[in-house]
Amino acid sequence: MSQDKYPVTTAVRALRAADVAFEPCLYEYVEKGGTRHSSEALGAPHHAVIKTIVMENEARQPLIVLMHGDREISAQALARTLGCKRITPCDPEVANKHTGYLVGGTSPFGTRKPLPVYVESSILALDRIWINGGKRGFLVALAAADLNKVLACQPVQVAVGSS
Repeated sequence: MSQDKYPVTTAVRALRAADVAFEPCLYEYVEKGGTRHSSEALGAPHHAVIKTIVMENEARQPLIVLMHGDREISAQALARTLGCKRITPCDPEVANKHTGYLVGGTSPFGTRKPLPVYVESSILALDRIWINGGKRGFLVALAAADLNKVLACQPVQVAVGSS
């Protein structure tokens, strides 16, 4: 599939509706390859490839966290920040149900129902990011500053270590 023939996903429609410029980036999806594989396949900095993680609080209310590809989320720090008892990753089937996307192809744009989105604050300082476009093997590159044109992101500081 060539770069000019990319999937028109719900995420792509959301980006177009918000008038956000993006570059479609296709690569061969590898099960459990994660952001390291996609960054290597696309020649993008691993730190600028952004993971979309669907999590839930103790009341099972879903939320999305955007995190650098080379960092992990401190669920404890996130829970403290949000005033919750605990935050845990959703089971893949539950995440699929909330977003309408398959895990590995989850985009924060155009989710089945609106979900609160929390972004690691240092992501917003990057010039360019690569984030899932709503299908496995498909990222979109865009200006980090454009995230808030599409999403009502709340910045948080919950990154730990490196992956």
